[in-house]
Amino acid sequence: MQSAGAHWFDEAYYQRYYLDKKTSVADPQHLARLAAFVCGYLHYLRLPVARVLDVGCGIGLWQPLVAQHLPGASYQGMEFSPYLCQRHGWQRGSVVDYAADEPFDFVICQGVLPYLAPRELKAAISNLARLCRGALYLEAVTREDYEAGTIDEELTDPRLHRHRAQLYRSALRAHFINLGGGLWLSRRAQVPLFALEALED
Repeated sequence: MQSAGAHWFDEAYYQRYYLDKKTSVADPQHLARLAAFVCGYLHYLRLPVARVLDVGCGIGLWQPLVAQHLPGASYQGMEFSPYLCQRHGWQRGSVVDYAADEPFDFVICQGVLPYLAPRELKAAISNLARLCRGALYLEAVTREDYEAGTIDEELTDPRLHRHRAQLYRSALRAHFINLGGGLWLSRRAQVPLFALEALED
């Protein structure tokens, strides 16, 4: 399988996976709890957040939540989909090679990486490390999630790659410290951690 093409992410895709309540994978209540947890942990760590990048921001579900929990932080949505960039005004780019003038304090990457083939996946994680100088929230379903029955395959895009969790962890470990809950701290961040706060394996 190859990585997803930009033409995959057209109006029909977002209608199916985000706008139709019967088939949507987006649960507003779940996302509200997630944002409260993630941003609460950033506050706990006393990590200053002035710049936020939402990679593969979709229809912008994180934008109001960032404004709520991280007031004063600038939000930049970046999208691979030409349709959404035209509709919402996001910056066009790919997680594999998107570049910015300076890194971001908080990077969100939710549901993007499983659309990539292994070579592009590793390049994307290296690029996320370049883009992030603070914390990364990363959500990606793995083969283990399918095997455990955690994934609702009727709602999930069947074109996703089923990468092993270890593929993600090994690539992330070179650049980030695993804090649990999908939150990763850049090794460049000047944030002290207690030994058991880091889930190094």
